[in-house]
Amino acid sequence: MRDFLIVLFCIIFFALRNPEAKQSLDTVSDDELLKYIKNEQFVVVLFTKRDCQSCAKYETELVNLRDDLVDSLSAWVLQVDNSQLLKLYSPAKEPALVFFRNGIPLLYDGQLNDDEILQTFVDNKEPIVKELTDENFEHLTQASSGATTGDWFVMFYSSDCIDCQRMGARWEAVGAKLKNRVNVARVNKYTTGASTARRFNVFNVPEFILFRQGKMYRYHIPKYDINAFVSFARDWYKNAQSERVPVPQSPFDDLTQMIANFLRENPWIMKLTSIIMGVMIIVSVASKLRKKSETPEKKKEK
Repeated sequence: MRDFLIVLFCIIFFALRNPEAKQSLDTVSDDELLKYIKNEQFVVVLFTKRDCQSCAKYETELVNLRDDLVDSLSAWVLQVDNSQLLKLYSPAKEPALVFFRNGIPLLYDGQLNDDEILQTFVDNKEPIVKELTDENFEHLTQASSGATTGDWFVMFYSSDCIDCQRMGARWEAVGAKLKNRVNVARVNKYTTGASTARRFNVFNVPEFILFRQGKMYRYHIPKYDINAFVSFARDWYKNAQSERVPVPQSPFDDLTQMIANFLRENPWIMKLTSIIMGVMIIVSVASKLRKKSETPEKKKEK
């Protein structure tokens, strides 16, 4: 009993002498973070840098919130200093707070408030952004009929587009803020959604289109921040030019559009074709003239 009391006294004494002992987050390297993201279901990551007052405030808030995050989500709560990975998830500098759900990131874009942070993460344990394809786009969105599935805000992307990759965490945040109001989705322009992209004349990525009540509104605002997207989907779209949503294309129309898009994206083919046709015409005319000049000479010989 005496030994137990001595040990307990030492623990209490050490804690009092070192008040910062448990007042910091576990700091990991980029390589270690990637392992956590790959192997763990829920990971909350605070991206920070040294000598940053705002970062210190975020860390203090997360330290106070850590037990709740563990109890509610069984989440790992980590910190990374001067990470090279931050640019994949946030356009801004440190501090940045990102919630990974089975590897899919959501960038937190709210107030530095423990209740709001916890509620946002608990409410969005599952990814919000839906993946639409040529097979399910019209069935799920009913875009051309303007029927009962609600409004859809869609990002067209490609797998090799760096800007598109950097939009992932922000687009999930847009989905979280528009949840239960607007469906947020994405379509791969070059693979599973190629026909859909041709249907809506999407040439560059990322491109964003809001589908609402049989009409579509293209997002031409140069700002790619979360609040700008949310404002556009809620109300600002009224200032954009509306277009009637085209009906799904027939296979022949889609093939025609695919050829037209291919020529548009590869103008050198048209130039090369024109040059080849010009050369063929010149050769043809020269050949006819030569035959005409040879015919009178043969007649004279006779």
